[in-house]
Parts: sequence; structure tokens; C-alpha cells
Amino acid sequence: MTKRFDGKVAWITGGGSGIGRALALELARRGAKVAVSGRRRDRLDEVVSAIEAQGGEGLAAPCDVTDEASLVAAKDAILARFGKLDVVVANAGFGVTGRLEEIDAAAWRRQLETNVVGVGSTIHVTMPELRRTRGQMVIVASAASLIWAPESGPYCASKAAARVIGYTLAAEMHGTGVAVTTIHPGFVESEIARVDNEGVFDPSRKDHRPQKLMWPTERAARVMADAIAKRKREYVFTAHGKLGAFFGTHFSGLVYWALTRFRLKV
Repeated sequence: MTKRFDGKVAWITGGGSGIGRALALELARRGAKVAVSGRRRDRLDEVVSAIEAQGGEGLAAPCDVTDEASLVAAKDAILARFGKLDVVVANAGFGVTGRLEEIDAAAWRRQLETNVVGVGSTIHVTMPELRRTRGQMVIVASAASLIWAPESGPYCASKAAARVIGYTLAAEMHGTGVAVTTIHPGFVESEIARVDNEGVFDPSRKDHRPQKLMWPTERAARVMADAIAKRKREYVFTAHGKLGAFFGTHFSGLVYWALTRFRLKV
């Protein structure tokens, strides 16, 4: 696996922290040149410095996935630096939480603009380049696309949409040489719980996810890189993520019973 990314150029949206940052470092270790995007330039520069410190080559390409012109500008900067795109990882996202009766239209739009429209725009902007290289689109969805929970409705809905986008794109790209991989992480260390419903990072917010089930980002990045290297169509990881996906898919009544009795949260 360590040689699968030699000479490849990868672009990761949401690459300044969490899974995106860890995956950037992992792909760079495996030989890729890696561009990272996000809204916080200081975070992106830190990731590039970390890539360079381990002997790799990186690029900070700031953008907001809800602004397609911003995505185009980032893509152009990457092509100007590296000349091509082989792997694009649509990872940017956040979670709107709360009871559905309390979620207003503006919060719904913010959720879907980033987690759904942002994925679609990333595909739209980069697919011509991936067709040229017979490359790979990677969509980071979530095990929450296969299960649901009270007070996580907008996030689960957005990730279910991302899963459908991944399957649809895979079918559309069949025979073109372009691979599409949709990845569903379970609980992984990240800042997602510290981003509020406005999409603003707040380090004082408490992460209510079950800490004992949390995977380190480095471990998550390794299995994600393996799945990307194998050009898998879909990959669910963490044991609890696989378990939740299985029950959510095949035993929805049992999931409903457990969620309503024990007030579990995804």
C-alpha cells in the first residue's frame, strides 16, 4: 500500500483539522503531493508545514465549499502548482444538532449547503480533471448515513444524501476509469462537536459523543488510505460504525426501540 500514491496529487477539502488533516499526512507519507483546503488559512499552513517536515510536498489552497467560485480558484491553484489531480477527497462538513422542531430553515440550509451542495460542487469542479487522469473521487459521509438518532436529524440526513451521491456518481462513472469511493466513519476524534449550528468553531463546546468509542484520527486515516488505495466503492469503519450501519439497515425497528428507550445519540 505504501507505494500506491507515489506521483499522485491529492486534494482534501476540510483538510485543516480532524480526519482531513490526518488523511493529508497519511497520503503524503505514502508518496502523494497533497493540497488541503478549508476556511482557516492558519490551520492549512500548519498542515502543509507538517507534511513538509516529514519530507512531503503540500499546498494550502483556502476555499469555502459552499462557494463554487472559491472551489474553482482553489482547483486552479492546485493545477498551477502540481499540474494534475488524481484523488479528490470531499471531506468538508459539520453537524447541525437539536430537536427537529427547533431547527429553522436557515440552519437546514447551512447544513445542506456544506454537507450536500458542497459535495456536489466539489464533484462538478473537479470531475473533468479526474476524467483526464482516470483518478478517484472520495466522498466522506458517515456511519450516521445508515442510522439515525434524536437531535442529529439534519446531520444524518445530509450524510444519507452524501451516500446517495456517492452511489449515483459511481454508477455514472462506470466504464470511464474514474473510481468513486464513499467512506462512512464511526466515532473519530475531530472538532465537529465543537462547531455550532452557525458553522462557527467554538473550542469551549463540549463533545457529547462517547469518548470510549472514539478512534484516533491517525488510525482512521490509515484505514481510509487503504480503502482509497484499493479503490473500494464503499467502506464503513470502526466496529461500532459497522454495527450501527448493520442494525440501521436491517433492523430499523430495533434501532427505534433502543433510541427511544435509552436516548442514544449518534
